[in-house]
Amino acid sequence: MNLKIIEFLAAKLKKDLPNVRVGDTVKVTVKIKEGTKERNQNYEGVVLKVKGSGINKTFTVRRVFQGVGVERVFFFHSPKIEKITIIRSGKTRRAKLYYLRERVGKSTKLKEKERLAAEPENSLPKEVIPEEGKLVEIT
Repeated sequence: MNLKIIEFLAAKLKKDLPNVRVGDTVKVTVKIKEGTKERNQNYEGVVLKVKGSGINKTFTVRRVFQGVGVERVFFFHSPKIEKITIIRSGKTRRAKLYYLRERVGKSTKLKEKERLAAEPENSLPKEVIPEEGKLVEIT
């Protein structure tokens, strides 16, 4: 590809995107233009698939609205996307979750993925002294 095209596309890529995976429940805040006014609308659902790479990377979000399943495809790097928030991470063993389309009710729920507890960045490593059972800072 031409160097100018690569530089142009690299400038359009967003830097602050979360690591969205298949099975995650996400809230996507989308800019909607109605006449002369512009407002933000939230779209919350489960990520069914992630596809593509670079500027063309997309993800499909499915939600059930008034008993009808609605799927919407979003571009990761679209200027219409205000922000993406991961609400919970689902445990999956597949790359595409098309089987959720036939399911209804509780069977559409995914098990939540266990997350590691994050320690504060400033904390020093600690060691347990077996005799006393106390935490001691290592210096």
